[in-house]
Amino acid sequence: MDLLPGDYFPLWVRLTHFFNFLFITLLMRSGIEIIGTHPKFYWNDDCLTGSEWLKFTKRRMPENELWTAEDEIVPLNSWIAMPGRNNLGLGRHWHFWSTAGWIITGVVYVVCLFASSEWRRLVPTSWEIFPNAWNALTIYLQLRLPPDGHPFNPLQQLSYFGLIFILTPIQIITGIAMSPALAARFPWILKIFGGRQGVRSVHFLGLCLYVLFTIGHISLVIWHGFGPEMAKIVLGYESDSHSLAIKIGLAGIAAVIVYHVAMTLLTLRQPKMIQKRLEIGIDRLRYILFHRLQSRQNYNRRSSYARVNGRPPRDATFQKHLATNFEDFRLEIHGLVEHPLSLSLDHLRGLSKKTQTTLHTCIQGWTYFAQWGGVSVAELIEMCVPAPEAKYLVFRTMDDKWEVPGRGHYYEVIDLTLARKPQTILAYEMNNEPLPLNHGAPLRLRVESQLGYKMAKWVCAIEFVESFAEIGQGQGGWRDDVLNYYRLDAGI
Repeated sequence: MDLLPGDYFPLWVRLTHFFNFLFITLLMRSGIEIIGTHPKFYWNDDCLTGSEWLKFTKRRMPENELWTAEDEIVPLNSWIAMPGRNNLGLGRHWHFWSTAGWIITGVVYVVCLFASSEWRRLVPTSWEIFPNAWNALTIYLQLRLPPDGHPFNPLQQLSYFGLIFILTPIQIITGIAMSPALAARFPWILKIFGGRQGVRSVHFLGLCLYVLFTIGHISLVIWHGFGPEMAKIVLGYESDSHSLAIKIGLAGIAAVIVYHVAMTLLTLRQPKMIQKRLEIGIDRLRYILFHRLQSRQNYNRRSSYARVNGRPPRDATFQKHLATNFEDFRLEIHGLVEHPLSLSLDHLRGLSKKTQTTLHTCIQGWTYFAQWGGVSVAELIEMCVPAPEAKYLVFRTMDDKWEVPGRGHYYEVIDLTLARKPQTILAYEMNNEPLPLNHGAPLRLRVESQLGYKMAKWVCAIEFVESFAEIGQGQGGWRDDVLNYYRLDAGI
């Protein structure tokens, strides 16, 4: 027996419906912002040019000159992207924050659903729902309305069930699976979807289904009768005041729109303030879930082409070393250590060599496989003996970022936990060859549980510090300081 009146919607249904609308629209817009940095989709992790199954750009990369992944970016208008204007870091902050709100809303909804008899309206209990849903669909296609259900007709019930209990878990799983830290620790997760690009493609298709559902849902609300439907959604009963429900409903929609506009403008005008607000709680959660995961990658393949991000330095010191094939190069290790070191490339090559074949995952979304050979950072730590107060390693580089004048040299910070992991190395080889210039020769950092931007290229020094607050703008890396407000930890 149904313990609730036939067409009554409890308050918790109406409230979660509103907050779901808020968070899902934020997720859509911030997701579009992320897509704009690499608007191409693949079913293979090599991401070779021309192998895309879908792309949203007509831009073609030159064949006879160096191009970087940054040349593939398509900046998007703030009318559709959150916040727009090529702000990947802030877009990711909004995406993570909205995901947290969306999941909390969903958990409240599901708990309340099964704590009441409301679940029987949503969860199919008979196989008859499939032919009945098909009948309802054929009636819609004839531009007629099927008989009303209580409160949903079979097609609506099946659609809502699929959205909540099938599509939503897939979106959550694929979103988490794109974490390089999680995929590095459990490489089998990616195999379920055919690789990381398969995960990314499925996640994108899920976004498309949410957009289509939202459009269809709004269309059916209007078609079935805007007044009665709004009365159910807003006030709980179809028989309640239609005019009052429409006013409240439109006011709620307007409030969401105003929130979007206000937050977009505020994000573009005060990015660091918004960054700090969006990190409250979320940043710590990401750290707990992903930071300590240890990479166990060991692939048996290499990509025939590996994208690069950033162009070789024009720094005078780098050019001098380049002219002598780095014969006079020294890796300087200093700061809070008992034994400062100055190591030549020959000295580094004489240490125990670590090799690993891993999947490089760029924050923009593209990937490639490569084998890296180099020296374990953990071994260098043992050689220099950090002071007890040393907590972080600052990787200094010869990368003068001439593409972005006046913003200083590139640097990255990782903590001792990451630095001591087995697959954290300073690489001097790539695919059994000396490290190519475009990929960071003579040395580049490899931290296989992190996104690619943490893996600094053209490394020339390591400084042990207690805090990085006074380095650069104190965010833990050049990109964190300057470009799009990233984060120190990049495990997802």
